[in-house]
Amino acid sequence: MRNHLLSQHFLRSPRLALILIGHSNLKKRDTVIEIGAGSGVITSALAHRVNHVIAIEPDHITASKLRENLRKRNIENVEIIEQDFLNYELPKTSYKVFSNPPFHLSSKIIHKLIESDNPPESFYLILQKQFALKLLNTDRHYTSQLGFKLIQTYQTKIRLPLKPTDFTPPPAVPTVFFEAKKI
Repeated sequence: MRNHLLSQHFLRSPRLALILIGHSNLKKRDTVIEIGAGSGVITSALAHRVNHVIAIEPDHITASKLRENLRKRNIENVEIIEQDFLNYELPKTSYKVFSNPPFHLSSKIIHKLIESDNPPESFYLILQKQFALKLLNTDRHYTSQLGFKLIQTYQTKIRLPLKPTDFTPPPAVPTVFFEAKKI
């Protein structure tokens, strides 16, 4: 069940989650953090493609549903952390991030990732299109201060546009699948 206070827009299709993962550099040996795991559409897809998934979900009811869904599918390589990502201590070892985070936290999440002592090798986020455009190194769009900071260490690009019908409930703004890979 969606908690409207958390700006949740869940990805509807496991098939779409697999397509998005296919547009990433995730490998079988990787540890991947998923921020705002929800009930597990992306989590399940990640679990079949990578070594270890750290699924961070702050909402207790949603985390319980995630545990139940993973148990039904006999998925055992997922560690569920019931906590706000902004208070989570990032790993000291190599990791990547793949997430559909709440839109209102996108900037804070990216700041945390790139300013940490051990930033991710790459990260893939579903973002509002207007925000994502400000994170690109291009003459066509204004690059924000966060975008300028990001492009010092990461190559950024929009991998795919997404449709409102890809989500439950549909977001009121255009969304994209965004990539940042270490240079």
